[in-house]
Amino acid sequence: MTSTAEVGNIGTGRPTTDLALGLADLHLAHSPGDVVHIRLDPVGDAGWTLERADDVLVGAGFVPDTVSWCDDGRVKVVATRIRSLPDTVAPGLRLLVVGLNPSPSSADTAVGFHRAGNRFWPAVLEAGLASIDREPRSALHDHGLGMTDLVRRTTSRADEVSADEYRRGAERVGRLVEWLRPRAVCFVGLGGWRTVVDRHAVAGVQERCFGGRPVYLMPHTSGLNTHSRLADLVEHLESAGHLADRA
Repeated sequence: MTSTAEVGNIGTGRPTTDLALGLADLHLAHSPGDVVHIRLDPVGDAGWTLERADDVLVGAGFVPDTVSWCDDGRVKVVATRIRSLPDTVAPGLRLLVVGLNPSPSSADTAVGFHRAGNRFWPAVLEAGLASIDREPRSALHDHGLGMTDLVRRTTSRADEVSADEYRRGAERVGRLVEWLRPRAVCFVGLGGWRTVVDRHAVAGVQERCFGGRPVYLMPHTSGLNTHSRLADLVEHLESAGHLADRA
């Protein structure tokens, strides 16, 4: 199936940083395999580049097939919608949560950490970082909680993702952090951070920043992680929130 759509801030005066949510809405309106023609309008973004356009598209769950720069600064794209989970991000984030990669349940419901038995949402609610269960847009708009993943590809298990995929994904997320400047970043799952930054890292505040922002590292919230109780995960998320508030 092929469809045509325009996404941008043409005539609205909205900042380019809104494109991430606009593309997320486009992702949700289509099915895996759909080819979409998109026009991105970078009004008011002096740092707009083809790389940034590509990053936003990938973050929204699209594989760009062609990306071309027009004389007026707009970007025309032909992209394929994949089975993935779009970023829920915007400027002014209190905390950006970075997962490993989407599960099938998350990709199909558009809710990160959605899989049965995952304790992310119970922990986030108890930690006060969100107030409505499994509502990422509410968490974003009401609490400044953004969500992305290192890898866009959907798998049943995180160990199906290669180290190279994590490294390439970390480059994209690093540029996203530099662009949107959340107060702090919280990596959920030790394996991703250990693969791309510090293989000896332990949970807690990290010595190294990411994209210029402070980092909190915590264990994965999957029910398969029997080493961490719900109370432990709540404590980690509360600490991540405190880190953001001190930044």
